[in-house]
Amino acid sequence: MITLSNGGAYLLHGTQIIPESEAAKLKELTGRDVSKEEGRRGTIAYSILQKHNVSPDMEHLQIKFDAMASHDITFVGIIQTARASGMEKFPLPYVLTNCHNSLCAVGGTINEDDHLFGLSAAKKYGGIYVPPHIAVIHQYMREKMAGCGKMILGSDSHTRYGALGTMAMGEGGGELVKQLLCDTYDVAYPGVVGVYLTGRPNPGVGPHDIAIAIVGAVFKNGYVKNKVMEFVGPGVASMGTDYRNSVDVMTTETTCLSSIWRTDDDTKAYLTQHGRPEDYKELNPADVAYYDGMVTVDLSTIKPMIALPFHPSNAFEIDAFNENAADILRDAEKRAQELIGSRDIPFSLTDKVIDGKLHVQQGVIAGCAGGNYVNVMAAAHILKNASCGNDIFTLDVYPSSQPVNMDLVRKGAVADLMAAGAVVKTAFCGPCFGAGDTPANNTLSIRHTTRNFPNREGSKPGQDQFAAVALMDARSIAATAANGGVLTSAEAYADDYEVPAYDYDDSSYAVRVYNGFGKAEPEADLIYGPNIKDWPKMEALADDILLKVCSKIMDAVTTTDELIPSGETSSFRSNPLGLAEFTLSRRDPEYVGRSKAVRALEEARTAGQCPAQADAALKDIYAQIQAHFPQASMKTTEIGSMIYCTRPGDGSAREQAASCQRVLGGLANICSEYATKRYRSNVINWGMLPFQMKETPSFEVGDYIFIPSIRTALDGDMQHIKAYIVGKEWQEIELFISPMTDTEKEIVKAGCLINFNRNR
Repeated sequence: MITLSNGGAYLLHGTQIIPESEAAKLKELTGRDVSKEEGRRGTIAYSILQKHNVSPDMEHLQIKFDAMASHDITFVGIIQTARASGMEKFPLPYVLTNCHNSLCAVGGTINEDDHLFGLSAAKKYGGIYVPPHIAVIHQYMREKMAGCGKMILGSDSHTRYGALGTMAMGEGGGELVKQLLCDTYDVAYPGVVGVYLTGRPNPGVGPHDIAIAIVGAVFKNGYVKNKVMEFVGPGVASMGTDYRNSVDVMTTETTCLSSIWRTDDDTKAYLTQHGRPEDYKELNPADVAYYDGMVTVDLSTIKPMIALPFHPSNAFEIDAFNENAADILRDAEKRAQELIGSRDIPFSLTDKVIDGKLHVQQGVIAGCAGGNYVNVMAAAHILKNASCGNDIFTLDVYPSSQPVNMDLVRKGAVADLMAAGAVVKTAFCGPCFGAGDTPANNTLSIRHTTRNFPNREGSKPGQDQFAAVALMDARSIAATAANGGVLTSAEAYADDYEVPAYDYDDSSYAVRVYNGFGKAEPEADLIYGPNIKDWPKMEALADDILLKVCSKIMDAVTTTDELIPSGETSSFRSNPLGLAEFTLSRRDPEYVGRSKAVRALEEARTAGQCPAQADAALKDIYAQIQAHFPQASMKTTEIGSMIYCTRPGDGSAREQAASCQRVLGGLANICSEYATKRYRSNVINWGMLPFQMKETPSFEVGDYIFIPSIRTALDGDMQHIKAYIVGKEWQEIELFISPMTDTEKEIVKAGCLINFNRNR
């Protein structure tokens, strides 16, 4: 059972929850007055943030991190940006893993070119380089870098090491560039929500079941959005640290800012086993801690779960789902049809229910969520002496690191999985973002991975392909495999099995990982492949701007996967203009052409030509503008493209969701609200204006919006920005921008973070 408090709550001695409405009880129980401010300082999160804040103001944090991590579809762009901004060496440990573009089977040399660039950068600037197939990014960071009281920043949204006492955050590349330039991560002090755990998981219930249940309870209502989730309570001790890690990584899907857990002897044992006993310290809330909300979870009530397409929050208990499968799947089919739109792509889910049972076509256990030792061992136990069968159903297993894989081999788990018909592969994130195990058209895959967003499994609706993913725990995936692909709860196979103790052996790291931190070689050359390109020039923000609406998406949420697809685009992440060709390709395929046309107008203007010569309609547009603003000039009004989404940016931290718009001439986003802080930060770091509006937009694709004196507006409170739809009629609308730091304002004025740093 999961309950959410209505308002804040105090935690007394780590064991007693007192609703804020009953705060008077605190004096009776403690014998003294306890203020909310004192309680705020009593959280684990507060102490860690305070330690890393270089500002004297705890309400406006300026954070410096202990370490950073990137993978091979983000580190090239980050390093290129930092180089262009004047970076000479990595000032903190920076881990470059190669777990996304690991496969070098398609696209010519470009993936391995990125890997060589990463190795050469680690040598030149003093970084840590983890070769392909050795470890997925988050498993390596757990094993080698995370520690109690630390903070780590990563360019992947699932940068979460809270179960090891580390507050970790996933952000776009611009925020990592700031750390490389010895600048700070600036953020208002976040709310902290307690997650109070009691009981213990039942046999057959895995960490993904707990995570999916929590995501289902808090995502849609925004209960923890941009807040820190702090896991406390006696139930923490009922789970081993490896198990906790798999719960923790999924906190990203709640849209929280970060996570942190109380630590104990099991945390100490984990860090000691991984050769870092000095990184342990006990973390617990103070005797009185105040939380902005409280999520209470009785672990003993959690059942095996399934998160249906197309979001991890679309959560159901497997048994309850099986009782009403056809009715529940019809809703998922409706959502699929909305995504497919007018295209004639046959896709169905209800036809996979045969004799009242759902038949799935593929299973995958992989990555930072599923590939952990405890998950694969539990799956292997269920499949020992069982069979996946020789029909359509397949099962692929990706251990999360080479050390994990080595111990799975020694324990016999790999042999048991293979004997059952599963295919065991190397550490790789592909199944999580659409670059591995893409299922057949019109099929359903069940996966212990982090996301099941539309087309994230790799299908391409623009080419008449559509498949779907449901998320499940490795245990229930194994149970389904043992049942020939018929959806089955792991409770059907539950027994008294306990996963044997893990034996960590990092010899593969010792011989393959390059650790150059503190040993930069400035004279070393960077190795470039032909696909690695510099960022194009970007203009500073003008006083007056004219936006052309190039896409309008009214979906409740627009994910970063829809803004810039994952999967097949990953090989182009080092080529800004090449990657930009895929922008919104799964959601609005005409966007790129529209935005390029607008960019051509701005290029004509900056070259001293009249934009109206390229687009005759602009002559009438400017005539209307000058009728109301006589001082406005076609020569000095910057022209850019704009997208409207109701709630953009749920999902990945990838900065390319914003940078691709920018290199195509994007100048602004307008939305009702931003789904995540990280996407809004990406918009800002790439020099675009992060507008919001309260009303339903009356403009349409093709309309122009004129915004005068925008630089002046940025210097004000930004709450009432007048804008004007210019077309058949002149219509005033009001936009606003949520608070920005002074630095963020200067970045937008400069045109992007690169320009801002060059100007300094």
